[in-house]
Amino acid sequence: QVLLSESGGREVQAGGSLRLSCVASGRTRSVYNMGWFREAAGKERECVAAISWIDNSTAYANSVEGRFTVSRDNPEKRLYLQMNSLRPEDSATYYCAAMSTPRVPPPRLPRLYQYWGQGTQVAVSS
Repeated sequence: QVLLSESGGREVQAGGSLRLSCVASGRTRSVYNMGWFREAAGKERECVAAISWIDNSTAYANSVEGRFTVSRDNPEKRLYLQMNSLRPEDSATYYCAAMSTPRVPPPRLPRLYQYWGQGTQVAVSS
């Protein structure tokens, strides 16, 4: 079992920045990929960014490419999402997820991720 806990979500004005963090605990040696997903009211959960623990390769949604950066701290088992130039449409609950199947590059399909955090709320005001 892998436990995930996110933090860093809050309300911010459009154009601002936020940094989300996720800490993993438990059987973290079984984790090969991690990702950030978001779910807005009335919309499907989508992958914002994912990163491979195998080769550090990354994958981003087109809507955040160039604005968001995913990174990891392997010794601390932490995952980060630096979000810049935030827009009102970025408002959502952001979830950290982990995948125990080795796959490169990291996939962006939610159903492939076995472990999920509780989410952290991001609200971007115009």
